[in-house]
Amino acid sequence: MATPIDYAKLRLACVATFPPRRCGIATFSYDLCNAISAELALPGNCQVVAINDNPEGYRYNERVCFDIQEQDLSEYTRAADFLNIRGVSVMLLQHEFGIYGGADGSHVLTIMRETRMPILTTLHTILADPSDRQREVFEKVAQLSDRLIVMSHRSVDILLDVYGVPRAKIALIPHGIPDLPFVDPSFYKEPFGVHGRKVMLTFGLLSAGKGIEYAIEALPEIVRQHPELVYIVLGATHPNVKKQDGEAYRNRLHQRAEDLGVLEHVIFENRYVELDELCEFLCATDIYLTPYLGKEQIVSGTLAYALGAGNAAISTPYAYAEEMLAEGRGRLVPFRDSAAIARETCWMLDHELEMQAIRKQAYLFTRDMIWSSVARHYLQLCTEVLTERDRHPKPLPKRSGDSSVLRRAMPELKLDYLLAMTDNTGMLQHARYTIADRNHGYCTDDNARALIVALQAYQLKKAPEFLRLIHTYMSFLVHAYNPQTGRFRNFMSYDRRWLEETGSQDSHARALWGLGYAVALGPTSSVRAAAMNLCETALKETVTFDAPRSWAFTLVGIHAYLRRFSGDNVTRQIRETLALKLFDLFEQHASEDWPWPEKSLTYANGKLPHALLLGGQWMQRGDLIDMGLRSLEWLLRVQTGRDGVFSPVGNRGWYPRDGQKAMFDQQPIEAHALLDACLEAHNVTRDPRWVREARRCFNWFLGKNDLGEPLYDYQTGACLDGLSAEGVNQNGGAESTLAWLLSLLALKSLRPTLEETATSATGSLPE
Repeated sequence: MATPIDYAKLRLACVATFPPRRCGIATFSYDLCNAISAELALPGNCQVVAINDNPEGYRYNERVCFDIQEQDLSEYTRAADFLNIRGVSVMLLQHEFGIYGGADGSHVLTIMRETRMPILTTLHTILADPSDRQREVFEKVAQLSDRLIVMSHRSVDILLDVYGVPRAKIALIPHGIPDLPFVDPSFYKEPFGVHGRKVMLTFGLLSAGKGIEYAIEALPEIVRQHPELVYIVLGATHPNVKKQDGEAYRNRLHQRAEDLGVLEHVIFENRYVELDELCEFLCATDIYLTPYLGKEQIVSGTLAYALGAGNAAISTPYAYAEEMLAEGRGRLVPFRDSAAIARETCWMLDHELEMQAIRKQAYLFTRDMIWSSVARHYLQLCTEVLTERDRHPKPLPKRSGDSSVLRRAMPELKLDYLLAMTDNTGMLQHARYTIADRNHGYCTDDNARALIVALQAYQLKKAPEFLRLIHTYMSFLVHAYNPQTGRFRNFMSYDRRWLEETGSQDSHARALWGLGYAVALGPTSSVRAAAMNLCETALKETVTFDAPRSWAFTLVGIHAYLRRFSGDNVTRQIRETLALKLFDLFEQHASEDWPWPEKSLTYANGKLPHALLLGGQWMQRGDLIDMGLRSLEWLLRVQTGRDGVFSPVGNRGWYPRDGQKAMFDQQPIEAHALLDACLEAHNVTRDPRWVREARRCFNWFLGKNDLGEPLYDYQTGACLDGLSAEGVNQNGGAESTLAWLLSLLALKSLRPTLEETATSATGSLPE
């Protein structure tokens, strides 16, 4: 069961043209992003990657976080990297062949392939009769998109019939419109100097395909019957048209109106108007006219806006107009037919009541198209695709020479990052990327595990810096113990203030885990003595605990302690008490199909069978060993993904009994816990398959996982914080890096005979 999307954490990126660039998609993107931000009440959570059509670019507002020169393919790759690093949740891509570089806009495929997040692609053009190259590009766009958003039923039909897109991949969301009141146009005409006149309007960027010459040729007949009519042509010439032909088309229209003697009935507003002023024009309009020439046009923002303002519309029968003006919401005229335009216009002006009915039908029909409603549909779709991505991750791109190629050599022990995350107080909890984040301070959990790493590293190499680390982490644990409560505190701020008097049972148990190793591996008698005395003081509290993981962490620490002082009778008794508590919990709740003591698999699950195997081995209890092996085999089975890779349970919902296992976010703590358990299973059974299973868990860190991406950073020595559906979490916190180092040290501690067994099974270690 997926966790609901937290909109406060939702980060969207719209890839599109954007104002002040002048084109219809730029206007659409501007309105869509504003509407989504308003719904989220978080303006910064919907940003834009803008596509430029000139080398100088544009003076964008703060919503644009990155811009791309449309013909520079390398910039699409850089933009993909930028969005991945920014942790964008969903990409909202606006698709039109002409706004991206490459043959038929093929450059857009690069950013689609190389980003990690789900992609919602809004289709502004869908060709029913594409060229071979157009079909090839479009089919790849469809394949790389998690959803294709269309704005008309006709578009759905084309996707199904022409391109064979699965219906489940198509979402119909109407073109958005501003939320305007239904008004009497006569109240809005005076500012435009048309008071007392009937207004017919066409707006949008001017180009020859708009068919405005046919509207002008209809004017002589219209003004003969209705001399009060004025035709407003609102909009600047399209920049691409102006660049190539200047104002030739507009000049021809002007000359034609003059030749026909209707120039005084035409107002050419040669400018790009902002939304507020556009709405005023629409409110002053009686009849809206779209005499477009292209039949296959599947969407028209201008027509959508006009109907949303309650204009009576007359249009040529292009695909979108046929759908929008059906059932009496407007009138259709044949293409290139001036006489029909004149006839329908005069009919409307002659039939005021019927025209008002058309206006009302159009207005009511568009109430679900206002931008706030459209934004909610987009956000609902974001929730759907993020939930799906959790269950079915997108394979990430592989680039030539990429570090994501699985290394075959066992990595060397590298403690550079551990040193960088540690100051003279202890190890810091969190990082932003691989830079220590002091804002979150320290915790006992991490310093206890860091102590184990430092102790084992010192065993391998007697380096002075490792000895300093041991003393730092030991000092932290000594200070963490609160004698007033008999418990360890866990969280400490960066200014060395404890944030609680008593930590969790798990943090207390992890402290004992680290102290047990300090007793076993302490390099000096003072370290061993300090650890032993603290263990003796803190251990007795654990028999009152009720959390099974706290029992398990404590048992692992006790086992290490008893390796040095096996005759400590009190500690042995505590081991027996905790091991039997854990075993009894399994006995009470485990079943044939769910051999587990809890109703849900959560975190560090491998530590429970690990503790059973330790207890059963040293207490000579075969039933504990059998339960440990049985639950361990089950854990491995339910956490095996495609191609046999280790696929740990995700923390976005975990794995409830009788429910669905969450795939993400996968965390390093689970890989380490299960690896340790597998190695202990080998110690008990001597079966080499357990070493192979441990290697499978280890290789998860190196890229043998559901995404094929490594979490270990060979350059810094950090381990990143886990796998999400969108890719690797780029932060390298303490817990993740310690899980990696403990896993690496565990494999390096294998006796040579075991390493030979593992290597001969499938090649090098790791494979």
